[in-house]
Amino acid sequence: MNRKVSVAPMMDCTDRHERFFLRLISRNTLLYTEMIVDEAIIRGNKKKLLEFNIKEKPVALQLGGSSPKLLAEATKIGEDFGYDEINLNLGCPSRKVQKNKFGACLIKEPDLVADCLNKMQSATNLPVTIKTRIGYDNVEDYENLCNFISILKLTGIKTFIIHARKAMLGKFTPKQNLNIPPLKYDYVYKLKKDFPNEEIIINGGISSIEEINSHLKKTDGVMIGRAAYHSPYLLAEIEKEIFKNETILSRQEVIENLIPYVKDELKKGTRLNQIMRHTLGLFHGQTGASHWKRYLSENMCVRDADVQKINHLMEKIRYNNVESRVG
Repeated sequence: MNRKVSVAPMMDCTDRHERFFLRLISRNTLLYTEMIVDEAIIRGNKKKLLEFNIKEKPVALQLGGSSPKLLAEATKIGEDFGYDEINLNLGCPSRKVQKNKFGACLIKEPDLVADCLNKMQSATNLPVTIKTRIGYDNVEDYENLCNFISILKLTGIKTFIIHARKAMLGKFTPKQNLNIPPLKYDYVYKLKKDFPNEEIIINGGISSIEEINSHLKKTDGVMIGRAAYHSPYLLAEIEKEIFKNETILSRQEVIENLIPYVKDELKKGTRLNQIMRHTLGLFHGQTGASHWKRYLSENMCVRDADVQKINHLMEKIRYNNVESRVG
């Protein structure tokens, strides 16, 4: 599994439509689902929650939960659906998530997390990974983080994705938790030194090729989040500069390749805005980008929207010279 660069699991963002769209831009970036609760998978509509287009691969399933039994069951179901990795969420700080005893609050219970990971690994042949914060509330010293990773390492997992901020449990909103706690990249760098045989992936506030290259000198991989959602064509630059892949679609070509998918999804009952909302930032920073955003805002929520409107917009974009290739 190539985890050199990945796109973070983001609630209300990295659904199957977003992942299909991003895969048109980047062939090599590893993509993650939104966090999906284990119990929802076991008791809910598995197809609706887990089905994805084969063209999205490689794609990892992120689970939320704290029951070793339920997580193991959900892990096996995820493997059966064709995912390439199962990731356990130990970083979400929302009150709702804490109430159900999963996410960042589990950092307080390393033995329980270890039990969960053991059961998950016993249920699958896929790699099982974790994504965690560096600490919580007033517990943010490196020694505590190192001890936490040491306990989890004993389960046999090899990949640790570290969001280089602590979580403020019950004090900040999820949005505040993405901005207010300071980033401590040095903690992640030190983890790589102390755990040289484990795969250490850094996450948090990374938004440029320069930053990615800098972090790759001290860690095994970089996970980007909001930058990939708000400026998705950053993945094309990553594809070229990090993965040395020169076969990159232009922004125009990305949309042209997305249209058949849109038409197929509309026939299945998917609403146009469920797909196209993810493309709002595609022309970020380009001349004429406002035409794209305005047109989508005015048209993508119409229930009977005709995909021909999108084709018409493509012509407008051509005339406004919005199209731009990487390089």
